[in-house]
Amino acid sequence: MARATKEEAQETRNRILDAAEDVFHEQGVARTSLADIAQAANVTRGAIYWHFKNKVDLFDAMCERVRLPMTDMVQASAQGNVDDPLGQLRATCLFVLREASRNPHARKVFGILFHRCEYIDGAHGFITLQQGTLNTGARNIELTLKNAITRGQLPADLDARLAAILFQASWRGLLSNWLISPESFNLEQDAERFVDACMDNLRQAPSLRRK
Repeated sequence: MARATKEEAQETRNRILDAAEDVFHEQGVARTSLADIAQAANVTRGAIYWHFKNKVDLFDAMCERVRLPMTDMVQASAQGNVDDPLGQLRATCLFVLREASRNPHARKVFGILFHRCEYIDGAHGFITLQQGTLNTGARNIELTLKNAITRGQLPADLDARLAAILFQASWRGLLSNWLISPESFNLEQDAERFVDACMDNLRQAPSLRRK
């Protein structure tokens, strides 16, 4: 009985997260209330508060379902004992782009993060979450690039901090553009070329060298 209750609770939690994806994507984060999500999930507000402290906590959990495998991959490439940090970073970027193209949950969450999370009064908690994710990702990319420099995969005089900022902005911008207009280019078909172009920039751009 206890096991069944635990499984039912998990099923309810997943249903709430699925509903949050749908409602946030349709209405935007700022205009969505917990009552809206409860109605879409066919649960009470009390059920939502049983699983989540507030809307920010629910939003973070919704993002985490998509973000977790990507975070693990980036953190793995940032470890100093990785033999092929640049290859690991490339694999992570390809995974993100292909998930957006193939996985409806990932595509919806990315769309919310990039285009449906309004930075208005009262959105401080959401902005803080976004900033934390962005800054952590940039630090891990910088560590990855430093590992790649150590292993001779990138030029010794590469400015890893500057390169990490540009690299992150490049693939985030690519993903953001595709989410706005998916028909404008084939993200999955050209994912490898896009990522490899970013890699080539790391190896060859004189403007990314330390002065």
